[in-house]
Amino acid sequence: MIHSSLTQLGAALRAKKISSVELTQGYLDRIAELNPKLNAFITVNPEKSLAQAREADTRFASGKVGALTGIPIAQKDIFCAKGWLTTCGSKMLHNFVSPYDAHVISQFNNAGAINLGKTNMDEFAMGSSNETSHYGPVKNPWDTARVPGGSSGGTAAAVAARLCAAATGTDTGGSIRQPAALCGISGLKPTYGVVSRYGMIAFASSLDQAGPMGRNAEDLALMMNVMAGFDERDSTSLQREKEDYTRDLNKSLTGLRIGLPREFFAEGMGADVAKAVEAAIAEYKKLGAVIVDISLPNSKLSVPVYYVLAPAEASSNLSRFDGVRYGYRAPEYSDLADMYEKSRAQGFGAEVKRRIMIGTYVLSHGYYDAYYLQAQKIRRLIAQDFTEAYKQCDVIMGPTSPSTAFKLGEKGDDPVQMYLSDIYTIAVNLAGLPGMSIPCGFGANDMPVGLQIIGNYFDEARMLNVAHQFQLATDWHSRAPKL
Repeated sequence: MIHSSLTQLGAALRAKKISSVELTQGYLDRIAELNPKLNAFITVNPEKSLAQAREADTRFASGKVGALTGIPIAQKDIFCAKGWLTTCGSKMLHNFVSPYDAHVISQFNNAGAINLGKTNMDEFAMGSSNETSHYGPVKNPWDTARVPGGSSGGTAAAVAARLCAAATGTDTGGSIRQPAALCGISGLKPTYGVVSRYGMIAFASSLDQAGPMGRNAEDLALMMNVMAGFDERDSTSLQREKEDYTRDLNKSLTGLRIGLPREFFAEGMGADVAKAVEAAIAEYKKLGAVIVDISLPNSKLSVPVYYVLAPAEASSNLSRFDGVRYGYRAPEYSDLADMYEKSRAQGFGAEVKRRIMIGTYVLSHGYYDAYYLQAQKIRRLIAQDFTEAYKQCDVIMGPTSPSTAFKLGEKGDDPVQMYLSDIYTIAVNLAGLPGMSIPCGFGANDMPVGLQIIGNYFDEARMLNVAHQFQLATDWHSRAPKL
C-alpha cells in the first residue's frame, strides 16, 4: 500500500480492503524503521495517530467520509497542532506544546485525515538544505549523503521514502518546490492568501504560504480541496468561492501556451538539469502545447530583493521569542535584559541570528529607505513582469533548482551559494503567484530533477491539469528510492 496514491488509498479504505488503523500502523512501523536513517520526523505520537485512525474507521462505518478520511498525512513542524510538540525545528521552541490547531491542521482533522507526525525542517523555515534544524539535518532518501532541500526537507524526504501518504509544507522563497525537486516528488505553492496562515509560525508574513506535497498532481489537488478556504482569523486570507481543484485534471493540453523565460535558461543551470527540463518541454509539445519565448527581466534581482525583505519581516516576527511567555529560557541570567539576550543567543541557531541581524539592519534609521523601500519597489517590478508575460502565455515553465541535491555540508560555509539554490523560485513568492514542482527526470549521480510550473493568480486548477497530463504520459513521479 505504501506506493498507492491518495485516490487508491481512499478506494481501498472505502472498500474495507484495509482499515485506517492498519494503514496508520503500517506507516508508523515504516517510520520506526527508516526515520533513524533519514531524520525526516521530529515528533511521532502513535497513541494520538491511532486514536484518530480508530475514529476514522467509525466514520467509514457510518458512511460519512471524504476523499482523505482515514489517510495518514504528515505535517510540517511549523503548524501548531493541539497537544502536539510544535518546535519549528528550533531549540527556542523545544518544549512548546501547542494549545490550539492551525487552520490547516483543523481542515485535515475535519476531513478525517490522520496526523501521522511532525516533520523536520530548517529552523524557523530559514534554509535551503534542511541543515539548520536544531534536531539535525534531514537526509535525502535517494542518497543519504545529500541534502533533501529546504525548508520543507523533512516533508519531502518523508513523502519520497513512503513514510506517509502525503504531507504539508510551507513556501516562503521556494521551500515546497525546491525540496520537492531534490527528492523527486510533487509540491504546490498556492496563490498567496488561498490557504490560511493562522497557526503557521511566521517567518516572513508577506511571503509565507502553506501547500501540499505528494507523489503526483492528483494527490495535490485532493489536498488543496481540504487546505484551501477563507479563514477570518487570518487578515491575509482571501474570501473566495470554494473550488474543486480536481475539476480540470483530464482536460487536453492542445493549444496550451507554455512560456519559457530566457532568464531561466541562462548561465548557472547545470547541464544535467537543462537536459531533463528540455526533455520535459519536448514531451509537452507532443501533448499539443505551444512554446512561447518570454522574458522576466527583473527576475535576476529576486534573490537580493528577497534577502532584504524576508529578513526584515523575520526580525519583526521573531521578536516574540524572548524567553518570557513560552519556549526556551536561559538557565542563568542577572536581570530581565540579560534574560532576553541569553535566551535568544542560546535559543536561536546561526542562520536565524544572521537573518534577524540583517533584517534589523535594513529596517534601522538611515537604511530603511536605501534598502527596504528600494526592495519593495523592485518587488512590484518583478510582479509586473509576470503580468506582462501572461498576456503571451498560459503557464510558465523552467527548472525548479539550478542543480540536483548537493552533499551535506557542501555549502554550509558559503551562505550566498546556499541562497542561490532558490534563484528560480523566489520571484514567484515576491509576486504572490502559484508555483509547483514535478519530477521530470534524473541528473548527475542519479538524483531527481524538478520541472517548475508557474501559473497566473488563482490558476492552480490549470497548473494541476498541466502537471497531471504530463504524469499520465511519463513515470518519473512513480519512481521511488531503494531503502
